[in-house]
Amino acid sequence: MKKLPLGGFILLMLIAGSIVTAPPVQAQSAGLVSSIINRMERNRRDLRSLRAEISMEKFNAQIGDNDKYQGAVIYLPSAGRNANVRVDWQRPQRETLVVTDGKFTLFRERLNMAYVGDANSNRNKVSGVLGFGLNVTKQQLATRFEQPQILGQEMLGGGVQTWHMKLVPKGGAGYKHVEIWVSEDGMPVQTKVVEKNDDATTVRLSNVQRNVQIASGEFRLQLDSSVKKVRS
Repeated sequence: MKKLPLGGFILLMLIAGSIVTAPPVQAQSAGLVSSIINRMERNRRDLRSLRAEISMEKFNAQIGDNDKYQGAVIYLPSAGRNANVRVDWQRPQRETLVVTDGKFTLFRERLNMAYVGDANSNRNKVSGVLGFGLNVTKQQLATRFEQPQILGQEMLGGGVQTWHMKLVPKGGAGYKHVEIWVSEDGMPVQTKVVEKNDDATTVRLSNVQRNVQIASGEFRLQLDSSVKKVRS
């Protein structure tokens, strides 16, 4: 029987040692999830204001169609779900959504009509999708969702490196799951909510400016008396 050369023996021992000491894949994944969520929590705590470009894509699974929107957003966090949000859509048509004090106003300029109602209304979906990433605490993530799944690293447009996570809700939520793309500094730059019928709303933030000066008056929408208001 031939003796194993010393170099081969050392290599074999190193391989065996790495097999014994390598942490399980599940433990590695759990550690990565914890790291990403901690970054998100630090970002949420440190975020005092936000100004960014925004795009939204609404996918209708029944007809396989996409509606795309582009505009600008400003955001001031607040306790609970009462964050202040203003979105000025420029395309495909000019519309303004303002959410403040738990209420929303959606002004459609071409119709000279404003929809008003509770902030949790379906007409205020963009604010709700934003809130999944920007205004949900670490404790709420643990309470409301199963263990997050890491779907991999992805490079978004503009060269933004992200971690792509999937969140499946516990209990009887009104949607199937949420996907969040988190940048290296913990900012959720893209969020996707998939409904139970497979419809989906994806919101992307780009050219993000954090902690900039935003006047409270920017969340007050001045409407002419000729505008028709519809309770929604």
